Amino acid sequence: MTTETTPRRRPATAPRWAGALAGLLAAATGVAIGSGLAALFTGVPTPIESVGNQFIDLTPAWLKDFAIEQFGTNDKAVLIAGTVVVLTLASLAAGVVGLRRPRIAFAIVATFGIVAVITAFTDRTATAQRALVLIPALVTLVVSLVVLGVLLRALELAPKPGDDVPEGFDRRAFMRAVLVASAGIAVGASVWRFLGSDAGAASRASVSLPAPADAAAPVPAGAQVDLDGISPFITPNSDFYRIDTALQVPQVPVEGYTLRIHGMVDQELNLSFRDLLAERLVERRITLTCVSNEVGGPLVGNAAWLGVLTKDLLERAGVQAGADAVKTTSSDGMTIGTPVEALLDDRESLIAVGMNGEPLPLQHGFPVRMVVPGLYGYVSATKWLVDIEVTRFEDFEAYWTPRGYAEEAPIKMSSRIDVPRSFAEVPLDNARFGGVAWAQDTGIERVEVQIDDGPWQDADLAEEDSINTWRQWSWTWDDATEGIHNVTVRATDANGETQTSERARIVPDGTTGWHSVQFRVA
Repeated sequence: MTTETTPRRRPATAPRWAGALAGLLAAATGVAIGSGLAALFTGVPTPIESVGNQFIDLTPAWLKDFAIEQFGTNDKAVLIAGTVVVLTLASLAAGVVGLRRPRIAFAIVATFGIVAVITAFTDRTATAQRALVLIPALVTLVVSLVVLGVLLRALELAPKPGDDVPEGFDRRAFMRAVLVASAGIAVGASVWRFLGSDAGAASRASVSLPAPADAAAPVPAGAQVDLDGISPFITPNSDFYRIDTALQVPQVPVEGYTLRIHGMVDQELNLSFRDLLAERLVERRITLTCVSNEVGGPLVGNAAWLGVLTKDLLERAGVQAGADAVKTTSSDGMTIGTPVEALLDDRESLIAVGMNGEPLPLQHGFPVRMVVPGLYGYVSATKWLVDIEVTRFEDFEAYWTPRGYAEEAPIKMSSRIDVPRSFAEVPLDNARFGGVAWAQDTGIERVEVQIDDGPWQDADLAEEDSINTWRQWSWTWDDATEGIHNVTVRATDANGETQTSERARIVPDGTTGWHSVQFRVA
């Protein structure tokens, strides 16, 4: 007598939602545990961050500018969210496919895991040893595959004794696996959230800045226009724009910090943070502008910066003949090229340690950054600064140069309307307008406004602080008429040059054009 045993097989009865849940939990568990491991080490990005960093490095200039134009300073959050959405959709699909074809499901998950390993290995932001950087990504890959296998196994048909055709799947085994995976997610996420490195924040809290040897003069009483809605003359740190490529703000403690100055110099310098604080510190108010700032855009701010004159340090190092550039590097590997002349002339560029009376905020470069008046940030404003190499432009390519941006990029004269906002309603009996204008290294001499196609009329200028800061303006439309109108602004610098109306794109060296706002008088 022969007894036949019905072989186990992949069923059609396991619901698709269970397969989708299996795929999602597998990916989430791997990412959570890998991220938790990364948080335990300094200088180790999470797998999601490594993928995002690689995406940033491979992003063409037009896409980067589009992202900033559409999302502004939220571009990094959007990138992370997009990465998570793609991973979520792929894991859901893998789980559903895995109900019948588990090998394909494993291949999908493995592909994403291998991408995470490769991006971790090539992540320029990682400062730990490369072998250590790879561990979270490898753990993510292994955990995701193991969890997927366990969950899919639990979704197989569970034969019942005496049945010729097995029914259902092992719900208890599946739920046990779901609970274990969920616990793994909770533990990994908690470690990432609460035990992640805060070395920079802790170090910043311990810093007490000395008084400057050369403090900035008080802000002129007439520098701020009395008009609701106009930008404050000094931009608060919390409102200052942030544009950089760091998905995770680098944590750079002052303990062990060293700024290296080398290259085409007579004497290499290695300065600790204490060394920098012991230098002659000066305070200067300087307006910074991002090259990605559209006409009328918000990516500009004015702050009081405390630091060491780059001229003092470079002269001590001794810049050799033939050097025309300085290559600066941040702690996360970002490189920026700056004309050496801009760091040695009388514009007073700074190796900054303070911003608006306090240590640099982490997102603005703590503990040390560069601030150079008159140059767009991508060629001057290196945050989390750790290395200054005196060199020649022909001997290196900075991060943005191969992406279509110019090697040298002076900030272009510009003006902006702050009041009224687009489509705002302006009272007929108080049609007052205002904004800011800047022409660094020269200064603003005149601002004019135009209503619709009417004549240009002079605005009232606030008192000038310095040629390196923006200047506020205001104007009252005494004979305002009801209806929808446009107001346009243009500036003229101290050399008599008037701002061009010609529109230029962000790439290669910044936008140009007049800012206009449509509003309604009622």
